[in-house]
Amino acid sequence: MTDQHDVIIAGAGFTGLTAGLALARAGRRVMILEKDSTPGGLAGSFEFRNGVRAEKFYHHWFNNDAYVPALVKEVGMLDHLVTMPSRTGMFYGGQFWRLTTPFDLLRFSPLSFVDRLRLGILVFRARRVKDWKSIEHLSIREWLEPLCGPGVYKVVWEPLIRSKFSIYADEISAAWFWKKLVLRGSTRDKTGGEQLAYFKGGFGLLAEALADQIQKAGGVIHYGSPITGVRVDNEQVKAVTTPHGTIMGRQFLFTTSFPVIAGIFEGNADEKWLGRLRRVRYLGNICLVLQLDRKLSNIYWLNVNDPDFPFVGVIEHTNFDSPENYRGSHIVYLSRYLSTQDPIWTCSDDGYLDLAFEHLERMYPGIDRSWISDFKVWRADYAQPVAERMYSGYVPGGRTPYDNAWISTMAQIYPEDRGTNYAIREGYAAADMIAKQLDLNNR
Repeated sequence: MTDQHDVIIAGAGFTGLTAGLALARAGRRVMILEKDSTPGGLAGSFEFRNGVRAEKFYHHWFNNDAYVPALVKEVGMLDHLVTMPSRTGMFYGGQFWRLTTPFDLLRFSPLSFVDRLRLGILVFRARRVKDWKSIEHLSIREWLEPLCGPGVYKVVWEPLIRSKFSIYADEISAAWFWKKLVLRGSTRDKTGGEQLAYFKGGFGLLAEALADQIQKAGGVIHYGSPITGVRVDNEQVKAVTTPHGTIMGRQFLFTTSFPVIAGIFEGNADEKWLGRLRRVRYLGNICLVLQLDRKLSNIYWLNVNDPDFPFVGVIEHTNFDSPENYRGSHIVYLSRYLSTQDPIWTCSDDGYLDLAFEHLERMYPGIDRSWISDFKVWRADYAQPVAERMYSGYVPGGRTPYDNAWISTMAQIYPEDRGTNYAIREGYAAADMIAKQLDLNNR
C-alpha cells in the first residue's frame, strides 16, 4: 500500500465510486479507501437473516434525475431500470389521507377549501422566485407562511420540517425548501401523478457493480480502511494514513462529511479552515428496517403529520418495488433524524424496535409483533447537513489549503438536498477536474 497512486479517494459512496470509475477508465491509478465493509454509503445494501436483500436506507429517484440513468447506462445495466407510479399519503388527525393526485388534495378536509387551493398552487407561486439567494436570509416559515397561509403551514409543512430537522427546524433556509418544491413539482405528469424510478435489486447492487468495474479497470478499493490522517509537505498532501499503513498519492479527493475531513486534517491545516468545516452542522439518522409477512397499507410514502410521532414517515418500500423481489416479504422503513447527543441515539436495537412498535400500534391498530420476520437498525452520524439561513456564505467549497486535495460532499450542493443523483453528478465533475489537474502536472 506504499506505492504511489494517481488519485486516492476517501469514501466509496456514489460520489467516490463515480469519480473512481471515470478516472480508472481514463487510465489513472485509482485507490478508494472506505471505512465500511461494502460500497454505496447510505445507499448500500444488507441481508436479513433469511437472505432477503434490502437497502440500509430507503431510496428512489425522480423522472427528471438525469445522472443516475446515465451512470446505469455506462455500466451496461439499463435493464435494471424500472419506473413505477408513486402512491403517497398523510396520517393526520388519526386518519389516513391519500395525496397522490390533485383530486386527492381537494378531498383533504383538515384544510379549508381555500387552504386546499393555496396548497395546490404553492409550487406555481414558488416558481416565481428566480434567484434563490433573494430568500436565503429567511427561514422556511418566514418565507412559506405568507405564501400558503398559516393553516396550510401548521397542518402540512411544519410537522414535516420538524421531523426532518429536529432541533434546527426553525433555522433552515427558505432556499433549501424552495428548491425542494420546484424540483418535486416538475416531476408530475399531465394528470398530476408522479412517476418514480428505481434500480432493480437496490442501489447497493449498482454500487457493487461500479466497484467491480473500477477494479476491472485497474483501480483498487480497500474496505475497512478509514483515513486517520494526512502527511503534507510544501503545500501539498503527500500521503494519507490508515490503520493498515500509509498510502502515497498525487491527487486526493475526500467525499466524507466535513467533521470527518476536519479530523483527518487536524494538526495539518489552518485552524480557520478547519473551523469552517466544523461550522456546518449535521443531524444523525436512525433507520429501522422491518421485514414483515404482510403489508401495512397500500401507500408507499406516508407522511405522518402527528407531532407525537417521532419518525419522518412510514415508507412501505414494497408498495413501490414489488414484494416478489423480496421473496414475498414486505419491507418497511421508519426513519428518524436527531442529534447524536440525544439519548435515543444509544438505545439498543431491541429497545428501539419496542419504541417504534408502540407508535405503529397507534396508526395500525391490528398490527401484531408476530408480523415481524426480522428487523435491522442502521445509524448514520452525519446523515443530514443542516442548511441554515445564509448557508451559502459559510459552507466550505471544494478546495482545501492544499492544491492537490479536494472535497466533494452532499453538504456542498445547496440549495439542492443530498441524493444519489447529485452524488453521481458531483462524482463526474470531480473526476473531470482531477483529470485536468493530472494533465497539467504532466506537462
